[in-house]
Amino acid sequence: MAKEKVDLSRAQWRTSSFSGSNGDCVQVAFVANHVAVRDSKDPHGPTLIFTPDEWTAFLAGARDGEFSQA
Repeated sequence: MAKEKVDLSRAQWRTSSFSGSNGDCVQVAFVANHVAVRDSKDPHGPTLIFTPDEWTAFLAGARDGEFSQA
C-alpha cells in the first residue's frame, strides 16, 4: 500500500545540536503526524517519511546500537 503524500511546504527543518558545522547532516521535520528526514546537503532532494511509530522504533534501535557496525 502506498503512503499518503505529506505536504512539506511548511516544514520547519531541525538539525541536531550534535551536528558539526560542516553542513553534512540529517535534518528532521515533524509534519502532519509524520516525521520527515532529509539530507542537509540536498534540501530539495528526496525526503524519507515515517509514521511516529516507525520513528520511535528507529530511535530505539539507534540508542540500543542496532545499527552499529562491529
